[in-house]
Amino acid sequence: MENTKLRWGSTLMMIAGLSFIGYAALFFFRNFTDQFLELGISAAQVNVGRAEITAFSPSLFNYISHLHVAVSGFIAATGLAVVGLAWHGVRKGMRWAWGYAVAAPVLGLAVALPLHYVYGIATIGHLGLIYLATAIFVIGAIVALLGLKE
Repeated sequence: MENTKLRWGSTLMMIAGLSFIGYAALFFFRNFTDQFLELGISAAQVNVGRAEITAFSPSLFNYISHLHVAVSGFIAATGLAVVGLAWHGVRKGMRWAWGYAVAAPVLGLAVALPLHYVYGIATIGHLGLIYLATAIFVIGAIVALLGLKE
């Protein structure tokens, strides 16, 4: 007999994981455009852009660019881990897969989010898509957990 909660919960977790990958791609590609800075970051948060940073210090520009690419890679990797664990483990009722699928983004968000608030860059334009994906993920994780307990 199929466990509907596991199926729906793992599907929502997978959709959130795919959303993390999509956000990472957006983050990655903005690095190579005139936008340069992350989604939702404007002159209100950072008063210089690509040209000004490059003019001030080409090596600083390269450093920031490499961080953008590296962070996008880690966001995408986390999304991929969530997708794989949700689809091939959680959906099949494996509690260990649920634990790792939950732990990976929780760790990433616990490290990444606090300084957004400290530095005043926690705008809805900047974090809104991640908040949405996280909300979908949390709902899916709870539904899947209820399915695991049946």
